[in-house]
Amino acid sequence: MTFGIGNPYQSLGSAIAHPSRQLYTDSEVNLDAATGKLRWYYQAVPDDFVDHDLQASPISASIGAVPVIVTAGKMGYVYALNAQSGVLLWKTPVGAHNGHDNDSLLALSHQLRVKLPYTVEPGSLGGVLSNMAVADGSVYVATIDLPITFTSLSTVDGDKATGSETGEVEALSLATGQVEWDTKVPSMPLGAATVSNDLVLTTLYTGVLVALDRATGAIVYEHPLPASTNSPIAVFGDTVLVPAGGPPTSASGARRNPQLVAYTVP
Repeated sequence: MTFGIGNPYQSLGSAIAHPSRQLYTDSEVNLDAATGKLRWYYQAVPDDFVDHDLQASPISASIGAVPVIVTAGKMGYVYALNAQSGVLLWKTPVGAHNGHDNDSLLALSHQLRVKLPYTVEPGSLGGVLSNMAVADGSVYVATIDLPITFTSLSTVDGDKATGSETGEVEALSLATGQVEWDTKVPSMPLGAATVSNDLVLTTLYTGVLVALDRATGAIVYEHPLPASTNSPIAVFGDTVLVPAGGPPTSASGARRNPQLVAYTVP
């Protein structure tokens, strides 16, 4: 069995002063299902101090005759691992990155020099928060573009999110990790990436159901929801089931009643 693990929840100052890999945080871990013994692990971010996690549900797939595990997390990378050995086959950055991807490795080797304020993207609310999908040789992933800024070395997860809460939906080649298309969206896509026939569907935090063409990434359908949403959707038959009722996103701060809404697949 294979699963992802979250972050060690430490401050920036602690990661610099007492660097450690802290196994098995931010890792994909494979255990023997019969005995529970560790078979392999892949640690994506050692000495993590940004709450990056490798929390997306792993997907079992095949590249040719090779069984693979596809996974991702809030560090904003998608990884393909050999399912038998855990060897990295490819990794691809998705969403916005501002040049701090290797800072945890620098901290681990006592080479990280930080000048406050220190802004990291993806931040603890950025990267890949929701689950991906694999279909017909492509990986579909929704990412969040939202930096976070540290103003103190003692802060865990930074002090505040900075900038606009936007995102992207991307398609990657399952075989190589190469980006096939990348579509910007005006709000955080938190509805996961869900495939139905020739569409990829997700929802935006502002309360919009979105469908994209799987071949091109073009947005072919948008429908307003009765409330904001930060929950994955489900597609079965010709129905899209959407939970709506997250925190208010409008300037008025009005909260609407939570609802579970069913739509016909466009």
